[in-house]
Amino acid sequence: MRRTISNVLRLIGKELHSIWADPVMLILVVYSFTVAIYMVSNDASTEVRHVAVAIVDEDHSQLSRRLADAIRPPEFQAPEEIAADAVDAALDAGRFVFVLHVPPRFEADLVSGRRPELLLEIDATAMAQAGNGATDLASIVSGEIAGFLGGGPGSAREPVDLVVRAWFNPNLETVWFGSVMQVMNSITMLTLILAGAALIREREHGTIEHLLVMPVTPAEIVLSKIFANGLVIVVAAALCLIVVVQWALAVPIAGSMPLFLAGTALYTVTIASLGILLATFSTSMGQFGLLVIPIMVVLNLLSGGMTPLESMPHWLRLTMQVVAPSPSFVAFAQGVLYRGAGLGTVWPDLLTFTAQGGVYFALSLLRFRGVLARI
Repeated sequence: MRRTISNVLRLIGKELHSIWADPVMLILVVYSFTVAIYMVSNDASTEVRHVAVAIVDEDHSQLSRRLADAIRPPEFQAPEEIAADAVDAALDAGRFVFVLHVPPRFEADLVSGRRPELLLEIDATAMAQAGNGATDLASIVSGEIAGFLGGGPGSAREPVDLVVRAWFNPNLETVWFGSVMQVMNSITMLTLILAGAALIREREHGTIEHLLVMPVTPAEIVLSKIFANGLVIVVAAALCLIVVVQWALAVPIAGSMPLFLAGTALYTVTIASLGILLATFSTSMGQFGLLVIPIMVVLNLLSGGMTPLESMPHWLRLTMQVVAPSPSFVAFAQGVLYRGAGLGTVWPDLLTFTAQGGVYFALSLLRFRGVLARI
């Protein structure tokens, strides 16, 4: 046992030196955990911000002006009044996402008890902003009309006072969600790439033959590659959460950082084992890249982070939870980082991807021994 530990530690040192000597890989790791996290989380937002709105005011009443004044930044740009015959050209040119039509005699019909109609035209090619913005505009218009008629909040016309309380993200900021999810995606992607590339590099450089004449076992070689690359990812993830997420993006971390990093360490073992397994089916870095791309797409898109598991078909959801470790890791990370959950709450997810890691490690070791036998 002592000899095995000594061999693994020496091989880990060799792997870390190889990573340090590869500037392209180092730049990829640094970029993925800094610039990519910040830009995707902060700039690729789906929130309604500064959306262009036009208004066709054919009523020119106090109420129509009140509606126009209620649509204001930061969610919307100040509405621009345009003529009715200019709407089609403006939407075709992409100048506005929303166009609100106020018909003639709108205020008079409303006061007299009739039910006039307002028309809201939407450029639905801006899908996220169209859906969210339509809801916001409907709420603004309804509130202003109720206030104009004397039926504002707390009046007798509203028998129920609905109080909304958003937990874990009180302002519904997408950066709170996007930053942490991007960290999890980067952990999955880079662990898979680094571990598999470490084995491919040995085969392309011919150094795997040198390892075969050394007093080391295949298990020690595989463990060293998993632990070395996992260590790099865990350290990078910890620095990213502290420097980029908490400091630069001002996103609070609700739970225990040590618990998250411990779970991340186990997860990197699982994903690194999968990376080694994929590398045993490849003879070059190009083949490995082509094999990894579709695997990464599935692991990230169907992890339950970007698309809810509940919206997937039952068979697909069950398959992902059994075969892929990413859904369990996403549930674990969200529980710890968002909700402040402890080990007593997240241990089933922790146990799930750890067990999957054991299976992937056994398969990768079996395949690696087969590769060595053919050399």
